[in-house]
Amino acid sequence: MSPSPTPAYRSLWDSLLPIGRDPGTGGYRRFSWTPADLDCRAWFEAAARDRQLRTERDRNGNLWAWWDVPGSGKPPPGGPPPGGAPPRVGTAVATGSHLDSVPDGGAYDGPLGVLAAFAAIDELRGEGFTPSRPIAVAAFTEEEGGRFGVACLGSRLLAGAIDPDTARELQDGDGITLAGAMRAAGQDPGLIGRDEDLIARLGCYVELHIEQGRALADLDATLGIADGIWPHGRWRLDFAGQADHAGTAALADRRDPMIPYAATVLAARQAAAERGARATIGKVTAEPGAANAVCSEVRAWLDVRAADGRTLEDTVDQILGVAGQESDANRVALASRQESFSPEVEFDVPLAGRLAGALAARGFEAPSLPTGAGHDAGVLAARLPTAMLFVRNPTGVSHSPAEHAEDADCAAGVAALAAVLRDLAS
Repeated sequence: MSPSPTPAYRSLWDSLLPIGRDPGTGGYRRFSWTPADLDCRAWFEAAARDRQLRTERDRNGNLWAWWDVPGSGKPPPGGPPPGGAPPRVGTAVATGSHLDSVPDGGAYDGPLGVLAAFAAIDELRGEGFTPSRPIAVAAFTEEEGGRFGVACLGSRLLAGAIDPDTARELQDGDGITLAGAMRAAGQDPGLIGRDEDLIARLGCYVELHIEQGRALADLDATLGIADGIWPHGRWRLDFAGQADHAGTAALADRRDPMIPYAATVLAARQAAAERGARATIGKVTAEPGAANAVCSEVRAWLDVRAADGRTLEDTVDQILGVAGQESDANRVALASRQESFSPEVEFDVPLAGRLAGALAARGFEAPSLPTGAGHDAGVLAARLPTAMLFVRNPTGVSHSPAEHAEDADCAAGVAALAAVLRDLAS
């Protein structure tokens, strides 16, 4: 029989669900350092307090809740922090995910992993389990890149995968920098960057996430274990032409940036289809934006993912080649630049084996599968052993209000995560 969500799980879910939800679309707009994000942070800290977990906000704005092991480390100057002694160096078992969203995102992408971590701790305590290694619940900031354009920004900063000065100058659509947004929310942007002390406290990281695809549904499996993440990146394309009148400018005289942009969209679909890759232009802006005018500029963001680095490179080259040819043909200037890139990730094999063994001991069958979606676990994989658990998504839809997971499958995910934490923290 499939497990059912506990009252504590339901309380966590019901209290988080309204935060940042748009009443018109039903989707979520939880962008970093906005009021919705601050409400999510308050929810996280309240959930930690309810469980007597010590909370910490690191220098990059990521949130941590610690189930400390008494006497497990040397107290810092001034004595131990409230709630217990600090974790032993390099031994902590970390889990969690993120609370931010893409524009009009779904309810499960990210929050399920944070909520499941708290619920798994409830389950372990209910079983009378006492960890021998500290357990940490993490909520990473700006995982989606929904406001400042760089995915997994909080974990990238923590791991030293992005230059702090570059990060501070990132801007949202209103021209507000990351530094300005953090400062307005009470976080010092001057402190952001690689945090070796925190990394050194972590022994491993296990992230539970809704599957962003339907592989598990097709396999009739409730849970899965990720074996790797496809390489992926984002490119910004600026097509600059000349504004003109829609009713009087002859077609032959126009320098319309919309034409090479449209050709690029079609080229992205073709190049990806030829290679079994994924290429998407999901964000575009046009200036001046008048219905009765030829555009002066079109800005587009290209997202490309593939099973390996060579395939990704070939896909991008083909798309940008078409963009350049069509721009030249229409007397439009094209500027392109890579905004982010994540190499191929192979998750830690011994850790994945531990996960499989812990799940099997509890009667869970969890096939291994790759994913084309990026995650904080993928960024942290360069610095410590990481692994991922997936919960079945019956339709495969994600980054949409239609994203869904059944309650029984979520409860199975909690039970599985509890089994994993019990094994790793024993």
